[in-house]
Amino acid sequence: MKTLIITIEDTEEEIFDRILSVLNVRNNVYVEEAQMTLKDEKLCFSDLTIDISKRVIERKAENIYLTFIEFEILQLLARNAGRVFSKEQIYDIVWKEPYSGDYNIVMSHIRNIREKIEDNPSKPVYIQTVWGVGYRFNQNISSGR
Repeated sequence: MKTLIITIEDTEEEIFDRILSVLNVRNNVYVEEAQMTLKDEKLCFSDLTIDISKRVIERKAENIYLTFIEFEILQLLARNAGRVFSKEQIYDIVWKEPYSGDYNIVMSHIRNIREKIEDNPSKPVYIQTVWGVGYRFNQNISSGR
C-alpha cells in the first residue's frame, strides 16, 4: 500500500501529479495481476479448445476464426457451461449495453458460431438452445481449465 501525503503548501498541480502517480502504481499492479490471471487460460471441451488469452479457437487441430462478437459469445457460454442465458442477457453482457430492439442479432451470431464449430449445425453439440429461454453451452462435455 502506498501513502499519499498532501501539505497545505502544495499547489493544485502538485496534488494532481501525486494522485496520478499513486493511481498509476495501483493500475500497473492490477494490470500485472490481470495478465497473470489470463496467462495460458484455456477451456477444453472434447475436441474444441478455446484459448482465452490468445483468443484462438481450435477444433480437431484446426484453427477456427471467429469475429470479435462471436468469440465473446462463445467465451461467455463456455465459461458458464450449463448456465442458460437469454438473448437479452447475452446482448447486455457482450455488447456491454442494454438492448432495445430485435434480438435476432444474437440468434444470427449463435448460428454463425454453430456453423464454424459444429459438425452438424442443425443438431448442435456445443451450444444448445433452451426453447423459450435462451442458450447454454453443453455442460456434459468435459472441460479442462
